[in-house]
Amino acid sequence: MSLNTLPADGVEFIGMVQPRQQSEIHPASGPSIDPGYLVASAQAHDEGGFDRILIGWFSDGPDGLQLAAHAGAHTKKVGFLVAHRPGFVAPTNAARAYATLDQLTGGRAAIHVISGGDDADQARDGDWLSKDERYARTDEYVSILKSVWEGRAPVDHEGAYYRIKGASPAVRPVQQPRVPVYFGGASEAALRVAGKQADVYALWGETHAQVREIVSRVRAEAAKHGRADQVRFSLSFRPILAETEEAAWAKAEGILGRIREVRGQSALGPNSHGPQNAGSQRLLAAAALGDRPEGRLYTAIARETGARGNTTALVGTPEQVAEAFLEYYDLGVTTFLIRGFDPLEDALEYGRSLLPATRRLVAERLARRVRVAAE
Repeated sequence: MSLNTLPADGVEFIGMVQPRQQSEIHPASGPSIDPGYLVASAQAHDEGGFDRILIGWFSDGPDGLQLAAHAGAHTKKVGFLVAHRPGFVAPTNAARAYATLDQLTGGRAAIHVISGGDDADQARDGDWLSKDERYARTDEYVSILKSVWEGRAPVDHEGAYYRIKGASPAVRPVQQPRVPVYFGGASEAALRVAGKQADVYALWGETHAQVREIVSRVRAEAAKHGRADQVRFSLSFRPILAETEEAAWAKAEGILGRIREVRGQSALGPNSHGPQNAGSQRLLAAAALGDRPEGRLYTAIARETGARGNTTALVGTPEQVAEAFLEYYDLGVTTFLIRGFDPLEDALEYGRSLLPATRRLVAERLARRVRVAAE
């Protein structure tokens, strides 16, 4: 898949795999890597029709590129969106690493650039820059990645954070002109970088008004670089499905109860200081409107966990949640990053029901637009 090219059906689905079973309702236990679980999860997404799977970055987790290479050897089509925090590895080294993954998987690599929104977590890997400095470094870092991936001659660079002389572009990605860049971050500094660098801008599951607002802001930033129509948008949710609407809401309340139980056992109280990152702050703003602020959006879990990560849900039958996706699609969202609270089991269910239902609705919407345009 090229930089801004969607699948023929007009919508992209990204799942998420973990190196072992873990979620808000399944506390992690045992070794940090369970190769069998990783492969089973990757294959479930591959066979379920997902376009990509996200492999996250954690300061206490295994290396994402190596996880992707292992999973890539056991899958056929699904792409790998590997999260990366700029600054811990030289950009020239990272460029070669992602190009290597792209070669080994036959053009299935993508990078999810996350500058880091929590000072304490950054410090665990020795990064002491301020948030604005981290985004300035990210801007320079991604520019170097692109230069190396697209280069036809040795690359030189002189900047505030990196000085490079004669970087080799010999390890080339399969995808041309380069590996796609997904980007996360909702602060003002983040949006400036997103407008300049992102192929796909990723945000967490928010209200319609919040999505309209941030899409407009990113497009305005992109317009400053002559690329207002070159940025796509991704939205992340935790779909909670059941055969009936009533059963789905009961399931959602059951998940909330289980999260409270797990957090209580772990002595995790409310986050009194609040999250540093703007994305979590936006989720909490949505949660402040109520547990069900609009339609199928469920924010109680975000509120309960302090919005630490993607924690808003869409609740209903597969058809109802697909219709909710379509509403966001009409706002300009073409990628949905989804994962469940029972990660492997939910991925299988999404592939059976939710993805086909959404793709059918999007296809109908696109066909209707074509008819209207022809009239």
